[in-house]
Formats: sequence, structure tokens, C-alpha cells
Amino acid sequence: MATKTISILEEAYKALLKEKGEKESFSAVIMKLVERKGKISDSLGKWDITDKEVASFRAELRKAWKKAGKRYK
Repeated sequence: MATKTISILEEAYKALLKEKGEKESFSAVIMKLVERKGKISDSLGKWDITDKEVASFRAELRKAWKKAGKRYK
């Protein structure tokens, strides 16, 4: 298996070290953390929500975007 050398901040190294088990490699820790996080797209289509709730959510979003747009003009 090929390997790569990367540079990370000391803070990131310490965070990985806290996650690392005694017999675990840093690669295994990184893979575990990446898999745990998942992708937002993995959640799509899994909410039990009514059409009325969707419409309300969209309306609130439109208001928020309109308000944000006015702030930055």
C-alpha cells in the first residue's frame, strides 16, 4: 500500500493522538473519523416531514436569505 507524508498543525496532531488507541495507526484513526462523520447526502430522503412543514421551512429560508441579502447591500 502506498503512503503519503503530510504536515499538520501540532494541535491537529494532539487531537489525533487523543483519538488513537494503543495499537492503532494514525491512518486507522483518520479513516475512523472520516467514516464517522459521513456525508450530508447520506441523510437525504430520510426525514419524515409533511408537505406543510416543507412549505414552512422553505418560507423561513426565503425570509432569512432576503434579510441576509439586505444586510450585505
